[in-house]
Amino acid sequence: MKQLYKSIFISDIHLGTRDCKAEQLLDFLKNNKTETLYLVGDIIDGWRIQQNKWFWDQSHSNVVQQILKLAKHKTRIVYVAGNHDEFLRPLIPYNIGFGDIEIVNQIEHNGIDGKRYLVIHGDMFDGISSLAPWLSVLGDRGYDLILILNNKLNWVRHKMGFGYWSISAYIKSKVKSAVSFIFEFENNILEYCKKRKFDGIICGHIHHAELKKVEGLMYLNCGDWVESMTAIVEKYDGSWEIVTWDAVK
Repeated sequence: MKQLYKSIFISDIHLGTRDCKAEQLLDFLKNNKTETLYLVGDIIDGWRIQQNKWFWDQSHSNVVQQILKLAKHKTRIVYVAGNHDEFLRPLIPYNIGFGDIEIVNQIEHNGIDGKRYLVIHGDMFDGISSLAPWLSVLGDRGYDLILILNNKLNWVRHKMGFGYWSISAYIKSKVKSAVSFIFEFENNILEYCKKRKFDGIICGHIHHAELKKVEGLMYLNCGDWVESMTAIVEKYDGSWEIVTWDAVK
């Protein structure tokens, strides 16, 4: 039986890359039902097109087809553009070629709990992306190398009977948190939220799922579908939860 939610928020899928966990995402979309599905940026990785590293197989097409199927069957689909799919931003006023899917830079979500949430990818609050875009691309390529090593290591671990272990997640827990601290991603995005008089913010971008209250404001980060396979869900009782999906290995 499908799990029912009022709203589901997912981000950083990176369709078009080898490391996108498309099969897990498809399984998640088929086994969870919602009134509104928010795609909170970096759904399609346009950077790979520019770098001539585009990868697309049937599992990626299946995810797109499932999302279109949901839209056809009256699920509201809201696509919030991110930095990797920023090619969509010029189309935002027109919604060209995407049928019933709404394309936005940011949008307000009115929660069952009576609070107002700003839904935004968050790349403009990342000091690396905004202050030095070239450094962000360099970091993205370095991340690719880590993922390649990670896949090879886990192939060996699997042969030896050990479970999955993520090098990149381990490194990010040591390094990415420092980068986030330096550029104060959470503080910047929450400050913007406060100035806009929202009660909370729902974002992505930094590939780290989080659900917490900071000085009275709710901070919810969707995580990603490259490593962690996480989503933020809003239940019908007004509560929020991070869901980690690993049904398909």
